[in-house]
Amino acid sequence: MSETAFVTGATGFLGTHLCRRLVADGWRVGGLRRESSDVAPLAGLDVDWHTGDVRDRSTLREAFGSYDTVFHLAGVGLQSAAPETVRSVNVEGTEATLKAARDAGVDRVVFTSTAGTRGRPGSELATESDVSTPVGAYQQSKAEAEARVASYVEDGGDAVVVHPTSVFGPGDWTFTAKLVALARDPKLFVCLPGGVSVVDVRDVVGGIIAARRRGRAGEHYILGGENLTFEEAVGVVANVADGHEPAVRIPPQVVRAAGPVVERINDALGTRMFPVNADMARLATQHMFYSSEKARRELDYSFAPLSEHAARAVRWHESQ
Repeated sequence: MSETAFVTGATGFLGTHLCRRLVADGWRVGGLRRESSDVAPLAGLDVDWHTGDVRDRSTLREAFGSYDTVFHLAGVGLQSAAPETVRSVNVEGTEATLKAARDAGVDRVVFTSTAGTRGRPGSELATESDVSTPVGAYQQSKAEAEARVASYVEDGGDAVVVHPTSVFGPGDWTFTAKLVALARDPKLFVCLPGGVSVVDVRDVVGGIIAARRRGRAGEHYILGGENLTFEEAVGVVANVADGHEPAVRIPPQVVRAAGPVVERINDALGTRMFPVNADMARLATQHMFYSSEKARRELDYSFAPLSEHAARAVRWHESQ
């Protein structure tokens, strides 16, 4: 008998890759989509689609009825929505998902949060135990959602939380597209002063599935990759794409000073220009480095260095 799973956020970047992998592995898969969702990337894939809002408990309860697992990926960030919408979708959507999962008798919920709720100062590697003070509405919403998951487990539910770092791969028009553009476009000769943990989307998908099968209820697992400064990451992609390495690293104080200015412009024009606001500007200057040792030990998780998977994303970017 095949394993069964329902995926919220199925039409997003990570959700699309997860659905493809599940179907390829023989799972029976259901997915949540909005009326406006583009399902073209999953055309021809055997997914049982349900249309609705992730905050609608009744819709979710009906959708979850015949599935053993719920992979809860649905969420929005500050690049695409206002803070109040970010909180509504990320917190209320998680709460509705958990309540519907309990109503429907789902065996396990795997919640995809963010590595941003964990952190350590400087360039030290953060672990699952390094719970950090949320920066901005997005991290705050994810921290609140994690608290809802903890309550669900305390009340007898079975749930696991995974924390992907900076996910890189085909289909991502945010982090991946920007990193590839920096490496390929000679007009973009500057880079940010911070650093991130860059992870192949396929490794994250494997980690999410492993959390379903091997993760311990109530536990958290960082699904990270190679820790690189932005300058190093652009250099790796440039080498693969026959591009150029950044000539100038923007001083941290310049990025931080730009944050409040851009925030006022965004508020006045209703735009979401980077760095969006002062909080995002501060984050962009930090080294957000992580350890995936716990996931390696308990989930048999592993990741490839950026040099081994960058070409795939570059080919995708060139084809667009």
